[in-house]
Amino acid sequence: MTHFRISEAAALLGVSDDTVRRWADQGRLAVTRGPNGMQVVEGTELLPLMEELASGGALAEAFPLARASARNRFVGLVTRVQRDGVMAQVDLQAGPFRIVSLMSREAADELGLEPGMLAAASAKATTVSIELPPGVEA
Repeated sequence: MTHFRISEAAALLGVSDDTVRRWADQGRLAVTRGPNGMQVVEGTELLPLMEELASGGALAEAFPLARASARNRFVGLVTRVQRDGVMAQVDLQAGPFRIVSLMSREAADELGLEPGMLAAASAKATTVSIELPPGVEA
């Protein structure tokens, strides 16, 4: 079984430590004590909340752009647009994720991309790799 400290569970869910504690107090999340006495959350306990948060919730209601059939879609704010003669690099911050897109300058200009704008990045890949962080064993 994989256990996460409250701060780690909060980081995975994209919420504050206090929110995780409040959800535990409300019974939405089971918190136990680990071998060292610290509060921990079982990894499988996080799954329903992650699915709920991934469904869009407040983000989807506030910004319909967040709703689409594409699964690999990240809604966030444009943080930088760097244009040169032919190409443009556009950086998007979607929650804790930084997405970088290289596109034609013409496309960036047509979209009117500027820092601070709401935008969505969609990704299409033929290969997706999943790795375990150092120290995590199967």
